[in-house]
Amino acid sequence: MNKALRQAVIAGNWKMNKTRPEAKALISELIPLVKDAGCGVVICVPYTNLETALDATKGTNIKVGAENCHWAESGAFTGEISAAMLAEMGVEYVVIGHSERRQYFGETDVTVNKRVRAALNAGLKVILCVGELLEQRESGITEEIVGMQTKVALGGVTKEELKNIIIAYEPVWAIGTGKTATAEQANEVNHYIRTVVEKLYDKEAADGITIQYGGSMNAKNADELTAQPDVDGGLIGGASLKAPDFAAIVAAASK
Repeated sequence: MNKALRQAVIAGNWKMNKTRPEAKALISELIPLVKDAGCGVVICVPYTNLETALDATKGTNIKVGAENCHWAESGAFTGEISAAMLAEMGVEYVVIGHSERRQYFGETDVTVNKRVRAALNAGLKVILCVGELLEQRESGITEEIVGMQTKVALGGVTKEELKNIIIAYEPVWAIGTGKTATAEQANEVNHYIRTVVEKLYDKEAADGITIQYGGSMNAKNADELTAQPDVDGGLIGGASLKAPDFAAIVAAASK
């Protein structure tokens, strides 16, 4: 991390977990553990938990995010939620382009860009996910894949709007598998993403953007990962569902 240039952020991605009472209990346990955090703290929760999370985190340093949004402002899109609906509730962040959305629900680089555009238009902050499959890494095309995802997703995004975007590098082969990129591998790709941003905008924009690592970061490896110069925190899956584990990761990013 380089806190002189940009903020470190730890964001929890709860995925499809926790009922409302469970969410309230987890947040209540988490609040005192992260109240003195030296980094940004975000919890991205299922739609059904948003109101609960917003209410429970009032007056705390924990920000609330959603796990996806649609690109249209409204319309005949059964089962979808618009960015404007999230913003009206008081939601601040939204995760876009997560590999599970790409893998299971037909998300493409183009639809990711459309969702990014909609979220920014609604005043939301975006956690933009990019990352390669195992076979792509083994084929030596990680940079090509991650570079393309980044470029397409940021299409039409101005340098000023970029300040409302966090990029999360999530190697698909390390999500929910227990496998983790080495700290050096994570930093290498994060640094490459930063060079892509510099080419699209300039060095100031590249230096200022928060780039997280999101492949099975946990309480045990958080110190090593966040010690890397281009790893500005993490997007946390499983470990975000346990308050002590999530708090340990926040503590690592607070150093």
